[in-house]
Amino acid sequence: MKIHVRKEKPAVWSEYRMRTKRVWVVPFLALEWIWEWLAFALSNWTFLEVLDYLETFSVLVAVIFYFSESGDRVKQRHYQAWQVVNTSQGKGGSGGRIEALQELNADRVDLVGVDVSGAYLQGIRLGKARLVRANFSAADVREGKLQSADLSDADLRSANFRSGNLSQANLQGANFDESDLNGADLSGTDLAGASFNDADLAEADLRGARWEHIVAMKSANITGVKNAPPGFIAWAMKHGARNTGTRAQ
Repeated sequence: MKIHVRKEKPAVWSEYRMRTKRVWVVPFLALEWIWEWLAFALSNWTFLEVLDYLETFSVLVAVIFYFSESGDRVKQRHYQAWQVVNTSQGKGGSGGRIEALQELNADRVDLVGVDVSGAYLQGIRLGKARLVRANFSAADVREGKLQSADLSDADLRSANFRSGNLSQANLQGANFDESDLNGADLSGTDLAGASFNDADLAEADLRGARWEHIVAMKSANITGVKNAPPGFIAWAMKHGARNTGTRAQ
């Protein structure tokens, strides 16, 4: 808010003129004297003071409207993000989906059933995302960060999760057939009902993974699996997994 200060009344010209004895300065002094009178008149004009208050009030109203409409702006942002995801469905490349999905997840929006099949999502960050029944088939999710995400019953066939972080994720019923999980972090995951036919699990970290109810491992590559839980290697080999010779760590 501007501070409205009422100015003192300027001296009359005869007194003001006495400030200088130089004739050439008088015209400039006269201009200054006129401006001072004008400033005095305006400072005492109540209308301008009212305008000051109205300006402050308008700022207050703008602030109130800004916060009152914040929910609508969030909805609009979510709508635009979903548009990006849905219009790119079935297409290759990113198409802005990495940023859109990350933004939705940051606002804790459920991504249940989202279809990003065939998408380029390398390095995407979807920690704790709710991705139940999502379709990531043939998607490139290399180095993706999906720790503690819920991917139960998700379609992950032929997806590339190489060097990705899926630690503590819920992978119950997920279909990893023909997927690339080379070097992925699967520590602490729940793999009950998951299928890994022809999947590449080489160098994957299975520390603390709950694997006992995996439904299929036929032709899965478990070469160099790290921190394999007790009994996992023997069970996997019995159910058709292959180990090309490097000892599991």
